[in-house]
Amino acid sequence: MATAQRDYYELLGVTRTATPDDIKKAFRRLARQFHPDLHAGARKGEMEKKFKELNEAYEVLSDPESRKKYDRYGHQWEQAEAYERAQQQSRGAGGGDAQWQNEGRAGADFGDIFESIFGGGRRRGAGPGSEGSGARGEDLITSVRLSLREVISGVTQRIQLTEPVPCQSCHGTGRVSRRPCPECAGAGRKADTRMIDVKIPAGIQDGKRIRVPGKGAPAPNGGRRGDLFLNVEVAKHPVFTRDGADLEVTLPVWPWEATLGAEVTAPTLGDPIKVRVPAGSQSGNKLRIKGKGLPTDGGTRGDLYFVLQIILPTPLSEDERRQYEEMAKAARPDPRGDLIRKAGQ
Repeated sequence: MATAQRDYYELLGVTRTATPDDIKKAFRRLARQFHPDLHAGARKGEMEKKFKELNEAYEVLSDPESRKKYDRYGHQWEQAEAYERAQQQSRGAGGGDAQWQNEGRAGADFGDIFESIFGGGRRRGAGPGSEGSGARGEDLITSVRLSLREVISGVTQRIQLTEPVPCQSCHGTGRVSRRPCPECAGAGRKADTRMIDVKIPAGIQDGKRIRVPGKGAPAPNGGRRGDLFLNVEVAKHPVFTRDGADLEVTLPVWPWEATLGAEVTAPTLGDPIKVRVPAGSQSGNKLRIKGKGLPTDGGTRGDLYFVLQIILPTPLSEDERRQYEEMAKAARPDPRGDLIRKAGQ
């Protein structure tokens, strides 16, 4: 982890008694607010730094074991963890327990303790024989925006990631000759950009989170990479609305098409299709086209619904006006009578 000294609870805006759910909600709210992709210009760099700090705080506090160590040791919890691992290795090799706490060293600088064991301020997992010993890189979180059309068949998205990588000057230790590394300002890491291709499955829901194993930040000393999490946003379509796997669209029809019935051309997310409007249709009636919606997890597809909207021609020709005038003379019940009756109940 980076060596930033600001309190992780303060960064996420939660108390030290916060529940895991409180921490998760706080992180998601702040991640949406400070995500670099939502900002531009000079502010983008500032947001990248803030977003990195939030990821770091959440990674520690969302894991019960690392949170327990952080609560006990603060920002030097990783060095303490390495020291505890060394104690276990020592006991496994027949060595005695160092018993440093019982010797009154509970307040010692764990960075110095760590250096005395391994000969330098290496980060977690950097001790002898630690290659692949379980040290894991940070998880990364970003957003991906899809069109509704891309949801139909799925799509491969090229994602640009900015991630922390070990500083080459100090080999990730944050120190050079016992001083803060000038290249990374003592953080032990620097920002690096890479591109990856991620397959987004068909039928993905808006707000869904996709986990891409092993595509997060690299771990120190060759350990396992963290995971990448993609928050999926599906853009609103100008014509279709979505309800799960079903789609709905308003379909305008002329009065004579609704009255007499007609075959009309209607849109889909693919090619247009012919739809039969039954005679006597009313505004608000729905026509269901089975299997023309979005894919589902079960391999089927939802349905497409056309909601009829009867519209009047404007402007009216003289002949059309005469026809409407003739229709107005015919004796018919008041179409608003039932509405007025119910309103008076």
